[in-house]
Amino acid sequence: MVSREQRKAAQLHEKLQLLRSITNSHSVSETSIIVDASKYIEELKDKVERLNEEVASTSTNQLHNSWPLVAVENLGKGYLVNIHSEKSCPGLLVFILEVFEDLGLSVKEARVSCTDTFQFEALGGEDEENGEIISAQTVKQAVSQAIKNWRENNEHDN
Repeated sequence: MVSREQRKAAQLHEKLQLLRSITNSHSVSETSIIVDASKYIEELKDKVERLNEEVASTSTNQLHNSWPLVAVENLGKGYLVNIHSEKSCPGLLVFILEVFEDLGLSVKEARVSCTDTFQFEALGGEDEENGEIISAQTVKQAVSQAIKNWRENNEHDN
């Protein structure tokens, strides 16, 4: 008959061997197997933390990428306006051109792509009749507001 202590020792040995195989430990002594398991757990914790950071970063990037990016550069008597989004933005072009009209800017040259992504690049100039000088920041704010209005309009339609 096997004593109670021998059964416990056998169960402990079995569990240590299981722990050894799970952690890919090549150690023989019980203490070394436990130390290897502890290191393995720390590695797993670090890996989980890195993955959580990646997921958070990806979520943040997707949130930012869902909004078109706007850049406006002052060219003296005009502006270079760049708008880019990773996804298509049906109807956004109309909102942007309305802002140009509201600001009294004329589009001298433009390139637009609205298929899978949205890309807008335009050279705009101030109407000389008006004589007002508009800052690049004002143009950027107006275009950003147009994007916000477009987004709200699309949310109401959906």
